[in-house]
Formats: sequence, C-alpha cells, structure tokens
Amino acid sequence: MAIDYNKRPSKPEQPPAATPPAGGGGVSLSKVTLTKSAPSVSLKKGGGGSGQLRVNLQWSTGAAPQKKGLFGRLTGGGGGGVDLDLACLWEFTDGSKGVVQALGNAFQAPYQGAPIIRLDGDDRSGSNVGGENMFIDLSRINEIRRILVFTFIYEGTPNWASADGVVTLFPAGGPEIEVRLDESDPGSPTCVIAMLENRGGELVVNREVRYIRGGQADVDRAYGWGMDWARGRK
Repeated sequence: MAIDYNKRPSKPEQPPAATPPAGGGGVSLSKVTLTKSAPSVSLKKGGGGSGQLRVNLQWSTGAAPQKKGLFGRLTGGGGGGVDLDLACLWEFTDGSKGVVQALGNAFQAPYQGAPIIRLDGDDRSGSNVGGENMFIDLSRINEIRRILVFTFIYEGTPNWASADGVVTLFPAGGPEIEVRLDESDPGSPTCVIAMLENRGGELVVNREVRYIRGGQADVDRAYGWGMDWARGRK
C-alpha cells in the first residue's frame, strides 16, 4: 500500500476531576472517557492545561492480560504482522503547518529549534510495552492552533477489531483522558483519533475515531489542512 508523507512546508496532587464543557466526556476521579455522546473536554478545566501532555496508544488482544504497545507488530486473525504508526497533523498560529511521524524522519514540530510536538521513536518490532508516545509542550499553547492525532497502518492488513486500541492522554495535572477505538473499518488503513484545538487559550480535546480509506493526504483532504504530499518510506 502506498503511504504518503508530508513534503515539509516552506512556511515556516491529583485534583478532583473538573466538570467538562457542554457535551464533555464522562468524569471520574482519575480518568475522563470521551464517547460519541460526550466527545470533548478542556484540558485547562480538567487541571491539565500546562506542562507536558503525553499521548500514548496501546492495544490488547483480549485473550491475554498483558498489554503491548499498539505501534508494534500486531498479529491478527490473518496471521501477518502489522506495523502501525502514531502521527499528527499540526497547525500553528503563525500559519505554519505540517506532520509529525516516523515517515520522512519528521519526529518533531517545528522542524528547527525547540519542539512543541515530538514523537519519541518508531517501534516496529512490538517489543516496547510502552508503545509509541507523542509529547506536546502546553507551555507554548499560544503557538498552537490545532493538532489532529491519528494512526495509520504502514504495513499489513487492517485489523482494528482485534487490536482493541486505547488512546490515553496524560496531562501534567488532572485526570487522564481516554479515547477507545471501539469501532472498526477493515477497509481503512488510517484512523483519526482526536482533534486538539486552542479555544481562547484552552486546549480542547475532541474525540474523532474516524476511519479513513487512504493515507495522510486523505486525512488532509477530510479535515481541510491544505498541504502538498509526496510518497514516503521509512
């Protein structure tokens, strides 16, 4: 399957869980779960509007209690390994935009200087039980317009149902935010997980769980990012 990657653009004390905004996610003392009926939460109102936000995606087969990082080799019903990658499209307030992903070694944004967003690596073997992690510097929220977090299958056949994926956002303070990939489309190699948007200085997390029958360029078109794309390999 041909996978696209971004041609880098030229422009440049655990508090009680807060009540989310209208339509916000389910609330507990330690975790907010975003669902179709409660799809969004504000990090600031949840106590996590500063420091570093870690985005982690894990999977389990359901047959065994041990969890493995989702971004390794998944062995589904078809018997073949699958290599999934964590990625995001980003747009900053200065108008610059791009992608953070292992493809093309685009591990951080901006591409020069101290990163606002960074990916910790590319686990292609499945040996890393912590999966892949993306870090977002919320001390620079004034530079962020929006971030679209997604995962795509670089190799193998889509088998989302057996992966039973769970995305967890870990703010510096406040409850964890969970998005379960509880739907599946075996014809789609890409799943858009969540949109993070700066709304008046607060970063609002909105559940997407939208499957895309294509690669990064198709995600771009679906969300109107407006970038140029070319083939890429790892």
